[in-house]
Amino acid sequence: MATIRNLKIKTSTCKRIVKELHSYEKEVEREAAKTADMKEKGADLYDLKQQENVLAESRMMIPDCRKRLESSLADLKATLAELKESNEQGVEIEEAENTIADVETLFQAEEE
Repeated sequence: MATIRNLKIKTSTCKRIVKELHSYEKEVEREAAKTADMKEKGADLYDLKQQENVLAESRMMIPDCRKRLESSLADLKATLAELKESNEQGVEIEEAENTIADVETLFQAEEE
């Protein structure tokens, strides 16, 4: 049985994972710039290799985060559908709908 409390938790989870995804994307940009700078300056090969490993690890986190966001979004949609069937209303419902729209927009933007 879906409750407003469950909906709030699932909405917050989606929002947190979106923030996490943006954080990883920024980290990849930062690490890529740092790697390019090290190559440009002719850094030690060992240091460069270590930096490339850091960049690779950061890049690996993005698909994992997207997968968790997709799963979280599906849970949120299911909970919202259950609550709508029982004619629940409130700010939480609207917030969940807005979060779903935001996440779907994010996914569409990434596909382009």
